[in-house]
Amino acid sequence: MASFDVVVIGSGPGGYVCAIRCAQLGLKTALVEKYDSLGGTCLNVGCIPSKALLDSSEHYHNALENFAQHGIVINKPAIDFGQMIKRKQTVIDQTVDGLKFLMKKNKIEVFHGVGSFATSNSVTVTKVDGTSETHDFKHAVIATGSKPSTLPGIAIDKKRIITSTEALSLPEVPGTMVIIGGGVIGLELGSVYARLGTKVQVVEYFDSIIPSMDRSLGKELQRVMKKNLGVEFFLSHKVLQVTNQGDHTTVTAENQKGETVSFQADYTLVCVGRKAYTEGLNAGAIGIEQDQAGRIQVNEHLQTSVKHIYAIGDVVKGPMLAHKAEEEGTCVAEMIAGQKPHLNYLLVPGVVYTWPEVASVGYTEEQLKEQKREYKSGQFPFRALGRARASMDIDGFVKVLADKTTDEVLGVHMIGPRVADIIAEAAMAMEYRASAEDISRICHAHPTFTEALKEAALDATDKRALHM
Repeated sequence: MASFDVVVIGSGPGGYVCAIRCAQLGLKTALVEKYDSLGGTCLNVGCIPSKALLDSSEHYHNALENFAQHGIVINKPAIDFGQMIKRKQTVIDQTVDGLKFLMKKNKIEVFHGVGSFATSNSVTVTKVDGTSETHDFKHAVIATGSKPSTLPGIAIDKKRIITSTEALSLPEVPGTMVIIGGGVIGLELGSVYARLGTKVQVVEYFDSIIPSMDRSLGKELQRVMKKNLGVEFFLSHKVLQVTNQGDHTTVTAENQKGETVSFQADYTLVCVGRKAYTEGLNAGAIGIEQDQAGRIQVNEHLQTSVKHIYAIGDVVKGPMLAHKAEEEGTCVAEMIAGQKPHLNYLLVPGVVYTWPEVASVGYTEEQLKEQKREYKSGQFPFRALGRARASMDIDGFVKVLADKTTDEVLGVHMIGPRVADIIAEAAMAMEYRASAEDISRICHAHPTFTEALKEAALDATDKRALHM
């Protein structure tokens, strides 16, 4: 048995960042991970591998569709799907190896096995071989993440009816695929396979895709994915059942008219969100409370009902985003060390890594209307930028929402090239409570994609965009 100042359970982005920050602050720290590989969902079967496949498929799509317009003439490209999957795994392995290095560098002790609370001040780690060891702690952080959800009538068999995990390692490029759910994960993976030649159909319960983001973004993304990739969308459809027919699947749904419709495909990818993962934690036995959705309940300081035990990331309320978990992990580490950190949940950006990319921070237009808050809106299309025309990335726009009286920026919403990176400028401006005029007066390099943010801010300030 060893004793630690902090034991972190779960090595995803929230957990490992929390452990590193604890170690930096001089706390004796341990990290408990159920699997052999560090990094959690994000590094192993989420953010990193999906981006690897998104990049590979985008290269193929450009070679197939766009090279000729650039004056690059090649034979028709072919897909080596096995190599694509192999490269994805190489990216994962390199990233995980980097984590191992960081654990050693920061002198963090790593235990592999299922972490379970023995008491409110000790955790038992049960290894794959059944042996276990128990360690004491002064503070603990629950960072056990989430796993894919499903719906009534859908049994995930991991063969034909799959989740995002299986979609990252399919044995073949499907001829057809039905995706249940028009959220971030479904659209990203749908983009991968649509680029590779799969006929993709998206079945969504709500009347728009990416429904949690500004409505204008979903409308534009749907238009572009249909135009560029041939993706079909079936909105306002309630899925009733999915069956594995051996060599294909059948999805039965009810449309907005109340009619029963069906879809057949080689694979059905279920992307209807994720749920908190707390199995084996034994949290209830020591008095840690969970809500009806299974999430750990925490206060504004991320403390559980057992005050020296904290919880962060997907296992608590809020957007299930790696960067949100990282910020929470840093905050918790600093609070344990006696500091007073700050985290503004309104300014946690959301990103969809399709192409064009989608990014958003702050209030949506729908939220401002619901609040009956007076605001003004400025918008600028990427097609009006010289940089966008040069790279043939003309789809999309930037929208800036500002307070009608004070001009303070309340929300920024983007769809276009490299907006996953550009959104950081908006988030930084909003952290300092910048006005739309403040952004408009910042000198942006020309020609760049970031000029679209400046122009949208000019449009929001007093409708004086220069290039529109």
